Amino acid sequence: MNDPNATPDAVFVRRGAYYDSVTLMRVSGALADLPGTQVAIVAMATELNLDLARDLGFEVPEAGPGDLLVALRGADVDAAVAELDSRLRAQAVQGGQAAEQPPLTTRSAAARSAADLVLVSVPGEHAFGEALDAIEAGLPVMIFSDGVPVEQERLLKERADERGLLVMGPDCGTAVIGGVGLGFANVLRPGPVGVVAASGTGAQQVTCLLDLAGVGVSQVLGVGGRDLSAPIGGRSTLRALRMLDDDPATELIILISKPPAPGVADAVQKVIATLRTPVVTALLGQGGDLTAATETALHALDLPVPRWPRYPADTSAGPGGPGRSVGGGLVGVYSGGTLCAEAALVAGRGEFTDYGDDAYTRGRAHPMIDPTLRLEALRRVRPGDVVLMDVVLGHGADPDPAAGLAPVIASVPAPVVVALIGTEADPQGLREQRAALCRAGATVFASNAQAARHAASLLGHPGGHVQGEDR
Repeated sequence: MNDPNATPDAVFVRRGAYYDSVTLMRVSGALADLPGTQVAIVAMATELNLDLARDLGFEVPEAGPGDLLVALRGADVDAAVAELDSRLRAQAVQGGQAAEQPPLTTRSAAARSAADLVLVSVPGEHAFGEALDAIEAGLPVMIFSDGVPVEQERLLKERADERGLLVMGPDCGTAVIGGVGLGFANVLRPGPVGVVAASGTGAQQVTCLLDLAGVGVSQVLGVGGRDLSAPIGGRSTLRALRMLDDDPATELIILISKPPAPGVADAVQKVIATLRTPVVTALLGQGGDLTAATETALHALDLPVPRWPRYPADTSAGPGGPGRSVGGGLVGVYSGGTLCAEAALVAGRGEFTDYGDDAYTRGRAHPMIDPTLRLEALRRVRPGDVVLMDVVLGHGADPDPAAGLAPVIASVPAPVVVALIGTEADPQGLREQRAALCRAGATVFASNAQAARHAASLLGHPGGHVQGEDR
């Protein structure tokens, strides 16, 4: 910095020093909590993170996504650097003590264990080899990693088909198998509904609404967002449908996806017609929404459809509370891609950003874990706008999302509408999260589609009528 009276900066790059994004998020948070620290960025040097540092006024050296970027500003940056080194050394020691003589490949690990599923969560450019190892070892695989080229996905699913195995993913964020949640997973009661989902947050929305209606799930099989595209041909979707059809615990299947490619849609419908188990399709953009599809499933099970609740904002909330004048635009600040797409379709207009998209998560933790980018977006909201956002609970997600979001929501100079996706059994505490968001001035819905309609209605957009009840 040129101002001699300005707070000191420390900016440097460590070449080839890779750490996972969750570790770096925790280190950044610890440094930010040090007395006198104003800004602490410890992240892989992706373009997104470099731009964030530049926007905050740091002079950033040349670096690439395989390098570690550190940008600190505060009264004692030397102490912050010392704390950084201490925490990274501790992480290295902890990782080195995790196991003696660990296996060096996925295939060798599979051979030394009784595992019946492999979960791959590495940078996308390295996921193919690990997933292929799993398939060659005769095991189904869930690929949590994103950024995997479509050609590699097709090859993996072709190999898996030859061996009668299921590939969930790439970019499969959610699964529940045998009652065990994988990735981002809510705590769900067991029940008769099986889910096949080319969408993690779409599956979470539907299963959380089912839970609210008192209905549980048998299995939730994610297949990756591109599975129903023309290059992939729905290979994992078709296998997952047949697997659930053979599952005696599954009485009804719900298929969740964005619209499939036309030829793939025909292939899926032909398979559905051969199944013994009834199938409800929830395909965004082809009429209806995820809430409507959940209601169709409940009708198919001869069960009543509850009134999906909404919870009003605290009338004494800050600048964005009820009664705030509007007249600007609708701003969607989302962590879930399918929830974002659904909200845009239902609301009909507005500016929507999915901060869980690959462009925002390379070198960073997913926004369901790390709220930094969404907090910055909320701080940029203008008076007169209406904010629409999701907050997703469950294992793998931020252990207390309201703690970080509520203070910023309270300062937003516009109404905030939240779709809160979770169950009463989730570790974050659904009621506590809801109460904190309402106290901050947000109106909270269990249904994302109804939240979108309500947000649109505040701006006088058509289609704004919302069913539901205040609690």
